[in-house]
Amino acid sequence: MMLSIKRIIALVLRYFFLIKSSAPRILELMYWPTFQMILWGLISKHLMTSSDWVAQTSGALISGVLLWDVLFRSQLGFSLSFLEEIWSRNLGQLFVSPLRPLEMVLSLITISFIRTFIALVPAVLLAIPFYSFSIFQMGISLMFFFASLLMTGWILGIFIISAIIRFGVSAESLAWGAIFALAPISAVYYPVTTLPIWLRGISLCLPQTYVFEGMREVLFTNQINIEYFIKSVGLNIFYGIIAVIIFLISFDGARRRGGLINTGE
Repeated sequence: MMLSIKRIIALVLRYFFLIKSSAPRILELMYWPTFQMILWGLISKHLMTSSDWVAQTSGALISGVLLWDVLFRSQLGFSLSFLEEIWSRNLGQLFVSPLRPLEMVLSLITISFIRTFIALVPAVLLAIPFYSFSIFQMGISLMFFFASLLMTGWILGIFIISAIIRFGVSAESLAWGAIFALAPISAVYYPVTTLPIWLRGISLCLPQTYVFEGMREVLFTNQINIEYFIKSVGLNIFYGIIAVIIFLISFDGARRRGGLINTGE
């Protein structure tokens, strides 16, 4: 069987124009190499300039990884549950019923909590025999951190599903990439002071930054900084109100133009 160069080129052009017509796809291609370079560059910079911090690196990094996963899993669990309705073309059928938009949001929050809990329990427990480290040593502050990060993940999830409702499935890559865009400036593995000065102000506008700064303070000094928790919750409330407003506007716009029925793969 002869291979057709024309057919191959035709398909290549099809896929190329698919990428070219979608800004989220282009950004996704460029994002991961840039993200890895920035994140690990900042981690290396911090380790080189903080010799007394190195002795406690293991506990701080494991705690950072586990708490980051709370944020990541809560956002992903929220967004994926919504995307499953998109992929199955079930969104229109859901809203033919008396279901209200905020009822759906609350159901997504609930299933996100369940998925996050199931995902994290094994990792948290295995860290004890594998690395002789228990995240529970943070005591009651762990509950504060956990609750704040869950809220942040859900808020980001609301922003993401609002974008999907508005722009369609071309924006679904945000469900995987958006959270990592914030990782380098969230002070997960290093303090805010490691960031360039012009980025520190942006970092301090994020609720999760105060959680990770507070986590390190608890691990290194055994003291809870209530101010960090208050700032984190306050920012979550602020962004949460904005997220809900944007979601309701996006939903109403999609309903008016029939986007809820037409959205799908």
